[in-house]
Amino acid sequence: MTRKHNRPRLWSGAIALMVTVVTVVTVAMWALWARFPAPAAAAEPHAFVHPGGVVGQAELDFVRERIAAGNEPWTSALDKLRGVAIEGRFATAPTGEADQKEHARQAYANALLWATTGDEAAARRAIAILNVWGRTFAGYLPAEGQNLLVAGWIGALLGPAAELLRDHPDWKPADRERVKGMFTTAFAPALERMSEWNGNVDLTQIDALMNIAVFCEDQRLLTLGLERLRRRSPAYFHLMADAPNVKAIAGDGGDMAAFWSQPATWPDGLTQESCRDNGHHAQYGLASALHAAEVAWQQGIDVYFQQRERFVPALELLARQLLEGSMLGCCGADRDATTGDLYDTFSVGYNHYHHRLGIDMPHTERLILEQVRRRGNSDWNIFFETLTHGR
Repeated sequence: MTRKHNRPRLWSGAIALMVTVVTVVTVAMWALWARFPAPAAAAEPHAFVHPGGVVGQAELDFVRERIAAGNEPWTSALDKLRGVAIEGRFATAPTGEADQKEHARQAYANALLWATTGDEAAARRAIAILNVWGRTFAGYLPAEGQNLLVAGWIGALLGPAAELLRDHPDWKPADRERVKGMFTTAFAPALERMSEWNGNVDLTQIDALMNIAVFCEDQRLLTLGLERLRRRSPAYFHLMADAPNVKAIAGDGGDMAAFWSQPATWPDGLTQESCRDNGHHAQYGLASALHAAEVAWQQGIDVYFQQRERFVPALELLARQLLEGSMLGCCGADRDATTGDLYDTFSVGYNHYHHRLGIDMPHTERLILEQVRRRGNSDWNIFFETLTHGR
């Protein structure tokens, strides 16, 4: 009887010892793992697509076909572009804001003219301008204040120009590499530092960052641009679902009503600058956000889907306000008139959401057809969208 009782106790003791040993070993292994974790898997490098700035290959093919057939509005838009696509008059990169604008617009206009018509003289003019910047531009110092905006404006013109011409046989590799270096050393410091002014400035910087990143095949700048766009979008394009907590961002001073210029109502699609000047800067902010989303789309990254609930209402609300000449009560009775300014934007966003996805956008469509194509102004980084993205 004694043996019969002792045997189970021996087995149970052995099992307990084995469990203890396994536990000790397991704890020791976890401790070792925690102290010396396995190296993180390296992020997959982005496979850059070219041309893949704000104007991609599909858009270029479409525009070439329409121009060859003499179709409108592309033919008239091209005639306007030719007026800008002239030889640059600066032997060194200009320092004044107005001169930089002139030079950068000439570079992009010539690059677009070549990309849509095959005009080789235009390609040579654009390459010459880009080479001037590559050889002589030292950067925006100090990288603060107005310089952050100007770097965005100019970078969002020179970047797409360089991307369209990156594989042109007349652009010597050494010159092209020099321009890449200029972007990463002279532009990047003023673009990487986020402006804390009104949101259109940050969005303009993002526009430039994204286009330059593609030309330079700089994954770090591309990732930075995408992250900035992700953070800025909910702090610039309002959704009623956000209420009562409008999205905070650096520079808002903790007073959302003041930062958004005291809206009387907060509908879907209201922008942080709608009530600042009744739609003027809102057009710049919206255009830059859509440009960045378009660059991402060309690179196989669907920002449009991520921000659809914000971008579509913003397009529709602003278009309706401009059509009716009224802010529709968003800013109160004493600030109800809209700006008289109208820019050649809306086409980038409308092309994606309506033509690619089939979303009905009646106010945006009507504004484009009735007003934008007739009198929309191409200014700064809002540049001939009717030509490049009109459908």
